[in-house]
Amino acid sequence: MDIKVTTLDGKASGKVSVSDEIFGLTPRPDILARMVRYQLAKRRAGTHAVQNRSDVSRTGAKMYKQKGTGRARHSSARAPQFRGGGRAFGPVVRSHAIDLPKKVRALALRHALSAKAQSEAIIVVDDLVAKEPKTATLKGQLARLGIANALMIGGDELDGNFRLAARNIPGLDVLPVQGINVYDILRRDMLVLSKAAIAAIEARFAKEAAK
Repeated sequence: MDIKVTTLDGKASGKVSVSDEIFGLTPRPDILARMVRYQLAKRRAGTHAVQNRSDVSRTGAKMYKQKGTGRARHSSARAPQFRGGGRAFGPVVRSHAIDLPKKVRALALRHALSAKAQSEAIIVVDDLVAKEPKTATLKGQLARLGIANALMIGGDELDGNFRLAARNIPGLDVLPVQGINVYDILRRDMLVLSKAAIAAIEARFAKEAAK
């Protein structure tokens, strides 16, 4: 599959050939949904907690004698039914992460890339480099390319000027190629890849295939 390459100024810069095994699959919504669920579950902090009856700082002495009061039998004032007592069945600190095989995660990334390619929502630029860290300049360039909501993936290291220029633009995410992930690809309308990013992605999957 060939994809046209452009510059940030909107000028044609040739074509790049990409693998059909990565960008030419028929997207499977079930695999994409599993991967998004995996990512969102893993990012949850899980730090919510309450005091149960063993955590409450309160006397453990019996409240009143067992018999002769006409009232119900009670022992500790830490019980959940009393004001100031511990909460029953409250949330505890835990991990929300779920398991997903590594091969399924790799397959989900290929399906996410293929989904963008199928919907013609991929733009390939020769390089994500800015001469100066000017947000207004970059906004003008993106407007000429028709980009309003996008994930932009650069090479192994992002250009400092480009990163600074892009960070104040709403609806725009910029990541190095190591940070590419299914959730961020799907949550943005467009996917902008540099030629270095495509080379790194194909090298990554070739290395996995060799294993």
